[in-house]
Amino acid sequence: MPSTWGKIFKVSTYGESHGVSVGVVLEGVPAGLPFPEEEIQKDLTRRRPGQNDLTTPRDEEDRVVVESGVFQGKTTGSPILLKVNNKNTIGSDYDEMAHVFRPSHADYTYSEKYGHRAHVGGGRSSVRETIGRVAAAGLARVILERELGIQTIAWVDSIGEIDSKISESEYPNSRDFVDRFPTRCPKQTVNDEMETLIRQLRDEGDSVGGVVKAVVKNLPPGLGDPVYDKLDADLAKALLSISACKGFEVGSGFNGTRQTGSIHNDEFYIEEKTGKVKTRTNNSGGIQGGISNGMDLVIRAAFKPTSTIKKEQKTVDDKNKETILLAKGRHDPCVLPRAVPIVEAVINLVLVDAYFYQRALQPKWFLKYADLDSIPNQ
Repeated sequence: MPSTWGKIFKVSTYGESHGVSVGVVLEGVPAGLPFPEEEIQKDLTRRRPGQNDLTTPRDEEDRVVVESGVFQGKTTGSPILLKVNNKNTIGSDYDEMAHVFRPSHADYTYSEKYGHRAHVGGGRSSVRETIGRVAAAGLARVILERELGIQTIAWVDSIGEIDSKISESEYPNSRDFVDRFPTRCPKQTVNDEMETLIRQLRDEGDSVGGVVKAVVKNLPPGLGDPVYDKLDADLAKALLSISACKGFEVGSGFNGTRQTGSIHNDEFYIEEKTGKVKTRTNNSGGIQGGISNGMDLVIRAAFKPTSTIKKEQKTVDDKNKETILLAKGRHDPCVLPRAVPIVEAVINLVLVDAYFYQRALQPKWFLKYADLDSIPNQ
């Protein structure tokens, strides 16, 4: 079961939903970097369950424990192990699912592929697997912010039939601003509608999906490698590897198919103030030919409704018999609010790996775009 991401900044996650712990092993981190444990904890707290009544009632503190790779507040260059202990587990909630497959869940496919699965909490298919990614991405985020000035901000763009209709001029300018809203949709009237819908479906034992949108600012040109390591291809794979993520768009996405080339093409110009090459529109979403072009990276990720719901559903068991399932357990009626920091995390993991690779590949690029004064040991 592959669990590693990255060429240089390598991330290997481990653990199951109701196991002893979940976490990540990080390789490829240079020695001497200040280790931002507080920032990592901040990201994990944004992701944790039990934040409000819109999420699963499972209450986990999700405190990070640094097991290796850090000494006196700095990275040593050796593998970094970050661990979060599972504490609020109730395995008995899943007894009836030991032999019954939840509709649209990973139960059946895991069973068919491996012949043995951890049914408690969904095991490896649980969204708790993303704790390791979010922890690793806390370090990635700080590196990108400090060395390149990159800022990644995501928010909930839609839930069900409710669209935020947030225009480019209304994009949020900070993660803290997004976090002011319980649904993480940074428009008060729309947030209120979304809250009402989520609570209604929760009370009915149902669930709902939606779309997360993300913008990466100050992304320099030159990241990403054709043909098979295109930046947008890596982003798509990383985002679609998140539990419940079923769709990915960059820039104009599928809407771009409704335009002609003369409208869709992003015309270049020289920005008078900086002398930099810019585009007048950004239908490409900051990526052309699989390489970043210096414009904002704009992506959207679609998440399906939570599979485990508290309604009777027709299904089958592992004896090939049809049956009825009324699932128990604690589950998000809508994954979107907690998906926001996860989307930001996987984006930053892709970008930091692309950055480290470009540093090794093209030193002149590194000297041109990185803030050398902020990088230790240079």
